[in-house]
Amino acid sequence: MLQKIVHFWLRHIHPRLAPLTTTIGIFGLASCLLILFVLAELFEEVFEREAFAFDTHFLLWLHHFANPTLDNVMLGITHLGNPNVVVIVVVVSVAILLWRRYYQEARIFAIACLGAFILNTGLKLVFTKPRPQLWPQLITEKSFSFPSGHALGSLVLYGMVAYLLATHYPRFSQFIYIVAVMAIAAIGFSRLYLGVHWPTDIIAGYGVGFLWLTMCITMLKLQKLRAN
Repeated sequence: MLQKIVHFWLRHIHPRLAPLTTTIGIFGLASCLLILFVLAELFEEVFEREAFAFDTHFLLWLHHFANPTLDNVMLGITHLGNPNVVVIVVVVSVAILLWRRYYQEARIFAIACLGAFILNTGLKLVFTKPRPQLWPQLITEKSFSFPSGHALGSLVLYGMVAYLLATHYPRFSQFIYIVAVMAIAAIGFSRLYLGVHWPTDIIAGYGVGFLWLTMCITMLKLQKLRAN
């Protein structure tokens, strides 16, 4: 029986998983599976309208540190994930890629950003989770809360920009990734500080964004392997 299982794996499963495993690595594949598990648990809880006591307690605790200076800083940071800024970054990035004749990168970059928008919009409409209303807020958001579009979109957009920059400028890759991670984390934190998202919204946004970004980068790598 064991021999049949091994034979089936080597003949049917392994040939399909091998390119994926080679491209993103065992750690990357394991990370994606772990994130899928966490997202499945979150989706089930939110879909069944289960209360998250942690969400409320964390936001109320965080609000104790609010002050006018931090308000201005967080408003500036959250602006990096607003649609007007995101559209400008996307258009400029695609234009530069096309100008440099990186057609594969431009296509995948556009797909990544469009896919992030579709995922965010679709999931919000599926779960229809209301936003927190725990204190008078500095900004007004009219869309649903779950998942966080700023978290999802910033991870995909700035993560993809960082990957492309690091690919073409490997000497500065570490610095590029550090800056990208700090920016993405700051945008997510700003949404919590401003009280327009629950912590689970941010976690779900990052999770979905990471999976989609990994898929897009994998597609780009596979295309380049086939071209070579």
